[in-house]
Amino acid sequence: MSERFAKLDPPQRVLMGPGPSDVSVRVLQAMAAPTVGHLDPAYLAIMDETRQMMRDVFRTKNELTLAVSGTGSAGMEACVANLIEPGDEMIVCVNGVFGGRMRDVAQRYGATVHSVEADWGTTIDPAQVANALQEHPDTKLLGIVHAETSTGAHQPLEEISRLVHDAGALLLVDAVTSLGGMDVRVDDWQIDAIYSGTQKCLSCPPGLSPVSFSPAAVAAMDARKTQVTSWYLDMSMLRNYWGSDRVYHHTAPINMTYALREALAIVLEEGLDQRIERHQRNHLALRAGLEAMGLVWVPEHTLTTLNAVRVPEGVDDARVRSRLLGEYGIEIGAGLGPFKGKAWRIGLMGHASSKRNVMLLLAALESILADENANLARGEAAVAASRAYANA
Repeated sequence: MSERFAKLDPPQRVLMGPGPSDVSVRVLQAMAAPTVGHLDPAYLAIMDETRQMMRDVFRTKNELTLAVSGTGSAGMEACVANLIEPGDEMIVCVNGVFGGRMRDVAQRYGATVHSVEADWGTTIDPAQVANALQEHPDTKLLGIVHAETSTGAHQPLEEISRLVHDAGALLLVDAVTSLGGMDVRVDDWQIDAIYSGTQKCLSCPPGLSPVSFSPAAVAAMDARKTQVTSWYLDMSMLRNYWGSDRVYHHTAPINMTYALREALAIVLEEGLDQRIERHQRNHLALRAGLEAMGLVWVPEHTLTTLNAVRVPEGVDDARVRSRLLGEYGIEIGAGLGPFKGKAWRIGLMGHASSKRNVMLLLAALESILADENANLARGEAAVAASRAYANA
């Protein structure tokens, strides 16, 4: 006897957490296009188009630019797995969860890891990097997070890149929460390996990880003395599938590639500079509103795409987030690590970075905080945000 299942009916949310972000109907419709084979000429043409679009968004001419089948964490592991051999020395900068995760992955692949650490919510001082490179002159790779999602901290890269290359090392960058929403310049900043995710500022469902490798990084891969430990993430095989040879490696997620292609098209149609300015404008309006409400930012150097603010004293963090979701359909993120229960992470990424969402969140949060007896001036948030928009 066959069973009857209820129709799949997930709720419609306003995704303003640390990811995933809202996805446009255009991208969802692209996912519903007919599935073809992973070696079908039509699909190979879409792959080529998607590769070029990724290069444009990364602002690079790197030949080895592709989408790893997996989320941003798979992109991170692919970069480390292909550039690190057992015994290689690697410096990892840690000022939040994702720097710590990169360190963990590097250790699992046999690297001798040296940590450069900073307090959560702060950024890495280039002087720390200079000292670490001097102390460990055999360093092959330095990894750093451009946009630390756990704290909302924005890490400047240009001076650190110069120090890394002057020391003869390679630079690996996590751009999961910045690509497509903040300035990321792979060639100008001499980034050797970089990874991101589809579900943040690109406003695509999670499932692929755009990565790019410089010629120097490719040369380091080609000079390996040992095989890459991960078969699935081995770039020596993946690049033969994404390149002109089209050697079968694994069945690509065809419909996810459609989605990424369409998401990248939306980014490039808007224009990278215009998109970055939009994220900045909405961030400043949100900041003006939240500060008028009495909230304080966690990081001094903040992302425009992910806003980490402190939970007001005496306010129940979880109850506020639960009410935002249940009463208004708005998702925001909780704090992690030392900020658990003490911070909210509010995303303004890609399709979700809009004036509508800024004003909606400010109104909803003000109403809930008033019920929580938080000390705030009613009505000031919307006025401050509107003023910020008028002055933009």
